[in-house]
Amino acid sequence: MLKRISPTLSSASSEAGSPAKAAPAPVLLRDASFPAPFAHGLEYSPPCRGTWNIVHTGMQIPETHQIFICASGCLRGVVLTAAEMGLMGRFSSIELHENDLTGRDNEMLIIEGVADILARLPQKPRAVLLYPACVHHFLGCNLRYVYKELRRRFPDIAFAECFMDPIRQTRHLTPEERLRRALGRLLPEHLPKERQVSIFGSNRKTSPASDFIQLLQKNGWQVRDMANCASYDEFLQLGSSRLNLCINPFSLPAVHDMKKRLQQDFLYLPQVWSMQEITALLAELAQKIGAGPQDFTALQARADEALKKAQAVIGSTPISLDFTFTFRPFGLARLLLSYGFAVTRIYADAVSSEEEQDFRWLQEHHGAAELWPTKAAAMRVLPRPAQPAAPKNLALGQKAAYFSNTPYFVNEIEGGGIWGFAALVKLAGDMTAAYQTPKDIEANVSHKGLGGPCIL
Repeated sequence: MLKRISPTLSSASSEAGSPAKAAPAPVLLRDASFPAPFAHGLEYSPPCRGTWNIVHTGMQIPETHQIFICASGCLRGVVLTAAEMGLMGRFSSIELHENDLTGRDNEMLIIEGVADILARLPQKPRAVLLYPACVHHFLGCNLRYVYKELRRRFPDIAFAECFMDPIRQTRHLTPEERLRRALGRLLPEHLPKERQVSIFGSNRKTSPASDFIQLLQKNGWQVRDMANCASYDEFLQLGSSRLNLCINPFSLPAVHDMKKRLQQDFLYLPQVWSMQEITALLAELAQKIGAGPQDFTALQARADEALKKAQAVIGSTPISLDFTFTFRPFGLARLLLSYGFAVTRIYADAVSSEEEQDFRWLQEHHGAAELWPTKAAAMRVLPRPAQPAAPKNLALGQKAAYFSNTPYFVNEIEGGGIWGFAALVKLAGDMTAAYQTPKDIEANVSHKGLGGPCIL
């Protein structure tokens, strides 16, 4: 049965039978429901490509080869990602056709397909990241047998059990979460633990200026970053860390799994924006590494001064921000509003349970701010203001810049790879620079995987 999908964005105010091209409207924060302020339906993908996908993340592991098994429509995006990275030599696919679904032994199709790919490679990879797709769930494909046979045939190659199955991501692990867990399971067991900490599963290399790295190094701990491994052997050394640090929330299943399998403790260090939360997380890390009480007042004062200076320059200029700029957009909005910045728009399709307190605070104290989705189908016909926008507005993140059509924007994703009070100082500087110097929107948002290798 066909169902009409209303273009109205708010789940509270949608009306069946609205015109197909009705102009989208925001939800005021005071009226937004938690955790899903917008009705789920047909999804739109705006032309902002800076965010990473599972191909980008998998390519971080040197000397590995990725193999995707799916239909051509699904392959298009991942093939383009590998091509844009200039890494097609580390990427292969097994394309499925309609007759493969009904007239083939799909277990053997995968096994023989992988064997054929490996036979043609000029050099055998240390590990293969294998991605079945949604259709293998529908077929009831016996993937346990597939991996068992592949490991028997190729004992010198490790196989990571990845998946490209977005159909299950609302009720199971997302492809991003499953990939990181599979990468963690490549690490060997029973390695002796050293005075070493690993940053596991972040897309961006973490800046050495980050406060937790400074704290660790000051206390004699070596820091390894999965995003910075230069060889497969270096990646395997992550298994010898006593502690894993998880910044990207997609890595939580992986570090939980490694705690059970490798007896590695972990600490979740989300990129929070509240100075009180940053202090609390640094104190928790100091306790875990036996560093004793720490004084962070000088770091906090520096961040406070930087934000006040930025606000003096930017003043009451309207600010919009989006969820690709940071995993904690509502926490960031709360920080900026507390410093007198004029945050008027937030682009986020849902509210994480981690941000409920910040979301409720915004509803109570700044309920007139607008909440916009990014994926709602009606956003494709959103009237974008002509440049130069009047009044001038500042955007944090590519989607906020695109929908606002403002050349004054901070072009970053996932916090820019820096954490803590150092991130607040960098944010203040980036906002000031973006406010003063316009950018070409199209030229800056068209490249996939911001911060990663790209040949475009």
